[in-house]
Amino acid sequence: MKKIKIFLTFAIFLLIILIAIEPKRYITSALDGISAWTFNVLPCIFPFMVLNRILIELGQMDRLSKFLSKPFQKIYGTSPKAGYVFFMSILAGYPVGSKMTADLYEKGQIDLTSAYRMSSFCSNSGPMFIIGTVGTLLLKNATLGVILFISHILSALLNGLIFRFIHAKEKRQTPSSAYQSETSSFGDIILSSVQSVLCVGGIICLFFIIIESLSPVFSLLPPAVVPLFEGLIEMTRGCIDASLLSTDWATIICSFLISFGGFSTILQSMAMLKKLKMPIWLFSVQKLTQGIISAFITAIILLII
Repeated sequence: MKKIKIFLTFAIFLLIILIAIEPKRYITSALDGISAWTFNVLPCIFPFMVLNRILIELGQMDRLSKFLSKPFQKIYGTSPKAGYVFFMSILAGYPVGSKMTADLYEKGQIDLTSAYRMSSFCSNSGPMFIIGTVGTLLLKNATLGVILFISHILSALLNGLIFRFIHAKEKRQTPSSAYQSETSSFGDIILSSVQSVLCVGGIICLFFIIIESLSPVFSLLPPAVVPLFEGLIEMTRGCIDASLLSTDWATIICSFLISFGGFSTILQSMAMLKKLKMPIWLFSVQKLTQGIISAFITAIILLII
């Protein structure tokens, strides 16, 4: 742990020096990150965060999730609400699934074990990014976007089976009726959602800067693997550069990166899940296995067709 702290301290000082030496270059990179957040992330996730929190406050989650409750409860050993959270995570994209999981736990509607299990299959990207951005705009093929989306959904469902038997030691008393009866005002809901989405924007901006600082290192790597390493840091940047490679390889890389999410997305989700005190290594492993499964499914589909 001490060596890790020393390494991080050295890396941060180095990054500060690089920014001081070439401020214009890193300001441009930061603006690119802010632009990506403003036009691609903010309009997609903010409405879902607000509306889903309202539904939780109104206590309507059970009614809306009843059609999916039994299959998810039996197959994954989670709360009946997991089906609805999974559906909304697929529809809205990162990090709405993690935010909903944390909100349900905070309101005392699910226990910690359910939250840990749900995090393995309820942290997903959405069709707007996968089919629209990656498939249509980057890969120039909407069909590939559909393949990526199908692989992403299947990988999430299969990943949930891997972590089906995980248990978490409850870190709080069973919520009292007084705790459960606490409600948030509309202003509280808006404030909480704004804080969450701003946190996401800050992380995206920072990781765009980190990738820019590592560009000299990436230039030494074979061009075919550079997007993979970039995507491990920030998913969108990796997918953009992967689209310049041969179609099949680019599609497989994008499939892995979308389901893994990159460390930027992992930190976004961990910021939402902070009240669960979930170890970051556990969530990272969950996303890594989902990424591997997704890439494998995509490769099989491409081989067949």
